[in-house]
Amino acid sequence: MRVVTISATYGTGGSVIGPAVADRLGVPFVDRAIPSAVASELGVTLEEALAHDDRAESGFGRLLTGMMRLPTVTLGGVELYVPAGMPLTPDEFAARTEQVIREIARVHGGVILGRAGAIVLADHPGALHVRLDGPLRRRVLQTAAYSGIPEQEAKRVVNDNDRARRAYVRQFYRSDPADPGLYHMVLDSTVIPVTTCVELIVAAASAVG
Repeated sequence: MRVVTISATYGTGGSVIGPAVADRLGVPFVDRAIPSAVASELGVTLEEALAHDDRAESGFGRLLTGMMRLPTVTLGGVELYVPAGMPLTPDEFAARTEQVIREIARVHGGVILGRAGAIVLADHPGALHVRLDGPLRRRVLQTAAYSGIPEQEAKRVVNDNDRARRAYVRQFYRSDPADPGLYHMVLDSTVIPVTTCVELIVAAASAVG
């Protein structure tokens, strides 16, 4: 069973490249299914689970960037609002997310986007770990073009999401997601076309898997 983890900064096409790689390898693409599975296992709502997810632009990212200013706690050096009575703690979410990722890799294989997959599955036999990145300016331009929003707004979205995803990895794993030592392959997908990125990842996954 092929396993590929993809860490993608915002604006690098991870949500396009990931499914394409999964389709080529004949394995599931795992992204939004993770918070849903965690919510089900913990007996909380999907909204509560998404509040702690590193890929939920309307959840974890917004909380970490201070868009809600109510009673706060400190998470990874950043103040965030925690809704009163919310039963799901950040540590619970991270621990259950790890369990879901490991189970998916063991039972089904798959292409796993985000959630520190390269760290969680660092010792998984045959797993390929990929980083998609690129200069901020090009990522902002790609986001603006894809979303149809002004460049200044795209820059805010990119920066907000970058901060949230860095905070997630640093808080729970004391690591920098930009560390190239975590990955077998680092691609600048703001320059390398999507189809070429997919081909490179598929070829590498086939070689190591």
